[in-house]
Amino acid sequence: MGEGAKAMLAKPIQLADQVAQQAGYQCLRTDCTELRARAKKLAELLRQAARADLYERPAARVMADTERALAKAAGMAARCFQSHSRLRRFFTLNPVSGLPRTLAMLDTALEDIDWLIRISSPQADDDGDLRGLPNIAQNEPVLGMIWDNIARLHTGGLAARADSAATLASLARDNPHYAKYIIEEDGVPPLVKLLKEGTDDGQEAAAMALGLLFRDEESVEKLLHTGVCSVFAAALKEPPMRVQAAVADAIASLANHSQKCKDLFAQNYAVRHLVGHLASGTIQEHSRYSVSGNGSRNTPTPAAAMSSLDKLHSVVLAKSRSVHQGGSGSSTNEPPNQPEASNGGQQRERSNQMQSVVKSAIAAKTNVAAPPPSRPQLSSNGSSGRGSREAEDPATKAHMKAMAAKALWKLARGHVGVCTSITESRALLCFARILENGDGGAGTHLQFYSAMAIMEITRVAEHNLALRQSAFKPSSPVAKAVVEQLLRIVRKGDDDELLCPCVTALGCLSRTFTASETRVIGPLVQLLDDREIPVMKEAVVALTKFACTENHLHVNHCKAIMDAGGARHLVQLVYLGDHLQIEALILLCYIALHVPESEELAQAGVLAVLMWASKQAHMVQDLRVEALLPNAKGRLDLFQSRASR
Repeated sequence: MGEGAKAMLAKPIQLADQVAQQAGYQCLRTDCTELRARAKKLAELLRQAARADLYERPAARVMADTERALAKAAGMAARCFQSHSRLRRFFTLNPVSGLPRTLAMLDTALEDIDWLIRISSPQADDDGDLRGLPNIAQNEPVLGMIWDNIARLHTGGLAARADSAATLASLARDNPHYAKYIIEEDGVPPLVKLLKEGTDDGQEAAAMALGLLFRDEESVEKLLHTGVCSVFAAALKEPPMRVQAAVADAIASLANHSQKCKDLFAQNYAVRHLVGHLASGTIQEHSRYSVSGNGSRNTPTPAAAMSSLDKLHSVVLAKSRSVHQGGSGSSTNEPPNQPEASNGGQQRERSNQMQSVVKSAIAAKTNVAAPPPSRPQLSSNGSSGRGSREAEDPATKAHMKAMAAKALWKLARGHVGVCTSITESRALLCFARILENGDGGAGTHLQFYSAMAIMEITRVAEHNLALRQSAFKPSSPVAKAVVEQLLRIVRKGDDDELLCPCVTALGCLSRTFTASETRVIGPLVQLLDDREIPVMKEAVVALTKFACTENHLHVNHCKAIMDAGGARHLVQLVYLGDHLQIEALILLCYIALHVPESEELAQAGVLAVLMWASKQAHMVQDLRVEALLPNAKGRLDLFQSRASR
């Protein structure tokens, strides 16, 4: 609502005054009198509308129809005024052609302007009922409903605004066309405002509605101009948790359709807060796992200060644990070369000294990077206090974790910066623990979202050496924990929903495994035996990444595939796997290239398979097959004797 609607009123008001003047002073006929009465009433209503803060989108359509009706009425009034003398105009009984229809059009304009004023006026005691359906929306009642609810977001009370946001969310969920209507009719700004200022119910409904509006790249571009990313990031810091969960779900929806928004979320530290929600209750003493910032930043920020506090806290916890244990053992999270205490008194004294130093350091850093007094101090887990998180019911906590994992999954897809932020935080350890323990029977798909997040991170790491070396180096305990859980799910092999992302992740990590790491190939080969097609396809693609020439350990991996009995499975897939023939043939070609002397290849009849494949037009048309098949067939023919065939 703004000044744009008022500019539309100038010409209709002038036309209404003109019609009233021409049909009023000298024409005494009944039909002209009715025309004058309608014009005067319309002019009065238009002036009332000019004093109101009109909802611009329907106002534009209402004023366009009103202007057309008044233009037609003005033409009739002018013809009546000019074509007859005063006496003939008084005594004539011939009606003006088309006047009844013009009067009907003016009546319609009166009703629509009255409706426009009504929905644009503040409604302190709004009962939630619709305020009528305008004539301009008779053919599209849903459009009238959308106008009414958007107007209520501007003018209604807090309860009415929450109800309207929930209604818009329901409409957007039911039909993508309705979601497009909501965006086109300027429904996003009031929803964003409600997310910032509304009640808990209103904020939750607004977040749900905004999440459902992200349907395509065009709609996302319109939404980004409203600053929705910064609002979402801020909402992740403020309880209640059900609002934060709705915001995380909306972030996932936005990230699913826009690459640009991922940069904005990274700038607003949304990843940090999502990881905090995921870590709460997932890993013990999760505050010691710091969420690292970008090391290249030189200017200290509140988030950077918080990160340094986390690091300081980790050192304190480790030192305290070493002191209490008397130096008898070390933890994986303790710094190396911890000094051992000689007796209990010295232990307590050092602990007290360290605690006092840490308290003074934390106080100094807090004074530097403290937020404004109007905002509550945020804890390291992304909320405004541990008590507020513990007060939430378990179902809400489980839902929040699932939505945080879902948002991290969508944000990580194809974005190196987000993946780096996630891997530098405690998120990978959280994902590993979730894959191990599940969601506790909450039914939130938390394991699936976590597996998908790992898959997207490994996909980026596959093509980014720096990320692969920093996050998935073989000596990293976190990387080992992730790989162990991926392998456990693949070995178990009873959950196809988790199998595909876990298999894909192992394939993307193929370059990180050492020559002594032989436990990965066997479970992947076992998936080639009578499984669902998507699972077998992902297994073939993953094994291809182990066996391809770009993998520096391809010979070792090809031998491991042969030792696990992969040759006979691949031969069957080349012959019988309609959707897997080409992928299986490519893997078989790599194996034939790298270990052509293998007896398993001879026993499986691989050379005959390659010769048969070279005669299949649909196979040799694939560029990858065209490049590999002749060399693979030649290598096998060279190294295998006729007797072995």
